[in-house]
Amino acid sequence: MDTTLFLLDGLKVTPLHLLLAGASVMALLVLALIVMLARVARARRDEMEEAEARQRDLDVKMAALARSSAELTGRMQTVAEVFGTRQADLARLVSERLDAVGHRLGQGLESSSKSTTENLTKLNERLAVIDAAQNRLAGLTEEVIGLKDILANKQARGAFGQGRMEAIIRDALPSSAYEFQPTLSNRMRPDCVIRLPGDPRMMVVDAKFPLESFSALKAADNDEAMKAAMTRVRNDVGKHIKDIAERYFLPGETQDIAMLFVPSESLYAEINENFEDIVAKAHKARLIIVSPSLLMMAVQVMQAIVRDARVREQAHAIQNEVRLLITDVGRLHDRIGKLGTHFRQVGEDVTGAMTSAEKVLKRGERIDAMDFTEVEAKALPGGFVKAAE
Repeated sequence: MDTTLFLLDGLKVTPLHLLLAGASVMALLVLALIVMLARVARARRDEMEEAEARQRDLDVKMAALARSSAELTGRMQTVAEVFGTRQADLARLVSERLDAVGHRLGQGLESSSKSTTENLTKLNERLAVIDAAQNRLAGLTEEVIGLKDILANKQARGAFGQGRMEAIIRDALPSSAYEFQPTLSNRMRPDCVIRLPGDPRMMVVDAKFPLESFSALKAADNDEAMKAAMTRVRNDVGKHIKDIAERYFLPGETQDIAMLFVPSESLYAEINENFEDIVAKAHKARLIIVSPSLLMMAVQVMQAIVRDARVREQAHAIQNEVRLLITDVGRLHDRIGKLGTHFRQVGEDVTGAMTSAEKVLKRGERIDAMDFTEVEAKALPGGFVKAAE
């Protein structure tokens, strides 16, 4: 025990010294632990006291809150009973108003529906008449419009004369506007007559053009034969023009002019180029020499005249129906105005009912938003007020 272990600043340190020093340290640690435990115990005791105090205050407040909740429940039941009574009255009032409005609306709609149905029935009848007139007009348009190209099918229709002239007229005009080879009052029978609308007189079309002399003219191979052929052409055509003027110009029965059909464009061109005297003689005799293309143009003009006359006939019928339709539409407009007045009255009644409902709903919301707790707290003693707060 007295053995020196080491020197510390000239002092001899022995095992006894070490033991004493360790005991001292241990004593200090134990003392510090005791002090710490005492402080922890004191803190726990203080916390428990504070918790008990808070629990007591909480119990007091919960008791006060339970009493306030019970009183508030009683007040709310009273308000609910009052509001339920008001709501039942409101429901009954709204139901009565809606029944009255529905009854008036049903009567107005029924009467308006009857008048509207009658007007629409009349309107449908008028429209059916107009549709029928339009269908007739469309059929007439399909019948009279369009001219077929006859020059592209010469072999099927024939190159000359009556067949070609009939093809041109038949393709362009309705059957009621022309007649082939009719008998006139002087027992003459022209190749074709055309009837123009609004005029009882007929226009004569002659297709018996003398072709033999022109065939001889084309066959001439010397000047002498050419002169003889030209003389024959002038004589034959001149005689034919004279015959037409004598046979087919009947006052009050035929037009003052007639058409002489030349069945070839080349032949027509040759007449106008080399036989101006023949053309002048025909004009003087009130004859118009026409080729297939000119006859087609003349027939197109007549076609337009016939079509315009038919359109005018149908237009009068359509115009009359449109006038009646305008009258019916005016009557329908007046009745729809009356129906609009009924609807506005119904709308005003519904708006009044909705306004009353909104007022009652706002009153209920204000009742629901009232703070009965604050009012009752002011009436109770001061201690209860503090607990409620």
